[in-house]
Amino acid sequence: MQRRLAAILAADVVGYSRLMALDETNVVDSLKALRRDLIQPLIEQFQGRIFKLMGDGLLAEFPSVVEAVSCAVSIQERMASHEAGLQGNERITLRIGINLGDVLVDGTDLYGDGVNIASRLEALAEPGGICVSGSAFDATEGKIDATFEDLGPKELKNIPRPVRTYRLRTAPVDTVEPGHAKTAPPLPDKPSIAVLPFDNMSGDAEQEYFADGVVEALTAALSRIRSFFVIARNSAFTYKGKAANVRDIGRDLGVAYILEGSVQRAGNRVRITVQLIETEGGAHVWADKYDGSLDDIFDLQDRITEQVAGALNPSIRLADASEAATGPRCL
Repeated sequence: MQRRLAAILAADVVGYSRLMALDETNVVDSLKALRRDLIQPLIEQFQGRIFKLMGDGLLAEFPSVVEAVSCAVSIQERMASHEAGLQGNERITLRIGINLGDVLVDGTDLYGDGVNIASRLEALAEPGGICVSGSAFDATEGKIDATFEDLGPKELKNIPRPVRTYRLRTAPVDTVEPGHAKTAPPLPDKPSIAVLPFDNMSGDAEQEYFADGVVEALTAALSRIRSFFVIARNSAFTYKGKAANVRDIGRDLGVAYILEGSVQRAGNRVRITVQLIETEGGAHVWADKYDGSLDDIFDLQDRITEQVAGALNPSIRLADASEAATGPRCL
């Protein structure tokens, strides 16, 4: 495949899963209208093109970083103006990340670290904000009338080396009227949890499906416990491969706890490491490691489900956890 240098812009919606849970139809319609009437015209105005659309975001390529950053600033400014008159739950707010790097070209699609770094930087940006890599900053320094804040080198998920990161200061998007304080969405009145995608520690990309299967099975088992509020798999999987802190995840998904972990498979042996984290303060509630064979995989999942249930609500009846283990099982 051909390689080339490209300026990549990655953008997605802040709190997309929470907004969808409140009003799916309105969010989908609003996002389509914003893409059609605001975002795409600005990208084309700055000589860019969208090469990939996701449910809550997009990836775009530009011929120069100056064009990419200028476009990002215009998008955030126009979004701030467009959303200013709406209530908090009706607003659509973007994060944007920009990188200048080498990409692989496959038809109209682009791949490689040049794209991946832009996506990781987007996750580090503030709501309504923009983060750029050191290479993008170097290419725009002195060419754009904007203020950059040096965040230093950042370790980004699945990127082998630290990436110099800068935050571009723009007008705040999520403003509130005088006398009205911002509040996070209320948590459910029962233990709430999201099972995030587990890391694949096997060094084999094909095992990614196995790791996802473990997460899907755990999510299904926990959701069958009537005392819990469990975020759907599709919503939690929007964080797959993204760098985000637990407070942001808790606020975006409206949960008090997250379960994260890793899966390592070697031949017929498997190791599952899990940790339960409280989102408000980031405290680790419980962690454990499970070793076994693939023949024991369902037993391992049952044990994890029971221990998570006990950690979330010590008074929960063991029968509830056992009932959760009796549903369909598949990987």
